Amino acid sequence: MQEAGFKQAELAEAVNGQLWASGYDGTVSDRTVRNWLTGKTRWPHPRQREALEAVFGCRAEELGFSPPAARRPTTQPEAPVRRRNFLTATTGTVAAAVPFVGVPPQVGTSDVLRLRSGLDALMELDDTRGGHEGLERAALSGAADALEKQKLGATQRIRLRLFSIAADYTATAAWSALDARQADRAQALLGRALYLAGMAQDPVAEMRVWNSYAMLAHQRGEHTEAVDSGLAAQATAVTKRDPMFASLAHARTAIGHSNLGDRQAALRSLGHAEEALGKVDRDQPRPSWLAFYGPAELMAMTAIVRDRIGDAAEAEAASHKALGAIPEQFRRNRALATTRLALAQLHQRDIDQACSTASTAFELMAGTPIPGRMRSLLGDFYRDLITLAPDAGIAREWGDRFRSEWSRS
Repeated sequence: MQEAGFKQAELAEAVNGQLWASGYDGTVSDRTVRNWLTGKTRWPHPRQREALEAVFGCRAEELGFSPPAARRPTTQPEAPVRRRNFLTATTGTVAAAVPFVGVPPQVGTSDVLRLRSGLDALMELDDTRGGHEGLERAALSGAADALEKQKLGATQRIRLRLFSIAADYTATAAWSALDARQADRAQALLGRALYLAGMAQDPVAEMRVWNSYAMLAHQRGEHTEAVDSGLAAQATAVTKRDPMFASLAHARTAIGHSNLGDRQAALRSLGHAEEALGKVDRDQPRPSWLAFYGPAELMAMTAIVRDRIGDAAEAEAASHKALGAIPEQFRRNRALATTRLALAQLHQRDIDQACSTASTAFELMAGTPIPGRMRSLLGDFYRDLITLAPDAGIAREWGDRFRSEWSRS
């Protein structure tokens, strides 16, 4: 129940949906579910048991139930489908009197869990490689699958959850386009994701989309819109009940303020982000797309803000803290934080060290193409490098390396 996100009344509704789909009355209540949970009912009624198995996609014994000793089968029970086929074939008169009316296949919790696991796998791929065309294609395929199954959902709750999954898959596709710096495609996909999140009545998906809108606005240099998107993320219902989401929304807003040159607003938003993060319950389950965010990522975002408001030394310190804590599997994020560190060193006129640090980003991404967002950031480093040290030999050497890596990608 925890894994599927069911409360007692919601599980009762899902089981009743399976019973109704099979032509039986739905008689399960939240009290029935309580009896299952407490062990008062150790072996549910056969119809309820079959409905439970359909909801969770596993056998009753795997859910913790056990049949009375006298009823334990000594031989493998005959499959229900085979038994039904045999009865239909041998009792033609009865079958003719009560014709079978086909019903569309029902979609339940097991389908939701399967689609969620596919989404988690895509996020693991993004953590390592970053956004790319294959990731975007797979995410859009997952969204299409969820929407097809939504039409067959057994209950309204299942349909809403499938809309939510479709929103998350679409937001993942949008993120992949964003990371590849395909701004127009990202904007179209974010609009679709926001629509699906609304259909799902899912504030978590809405917050995710607004967070991505803020990043898209930054890519386009629309910094006022980036702040507005950050404020929209802060206004979603999930930020009121989970400080982890609130912290990310404040940090994203801080970057927007820093790009506008509003030092006080940027630092104020960073303070709110740090305060909210200090209140986070680490054991609370959260979606896989948020796994990147925590103290390390907040330090990486702090480095961006500090560098843009002219505090290069503080930006360097924040980058070192971020790199000391970003998990190894977040290879793309480590490469981005490394490039931010190089920029902070460059802005302090430490040219040799900055070039050495920036070269590490190439090594971190060795074996995979460099995502567009990182290519752009490395381009920013190169432009600042030739502006600050146009005649330095190491600057020319780094430029040659940059052009070589660019063509490889």
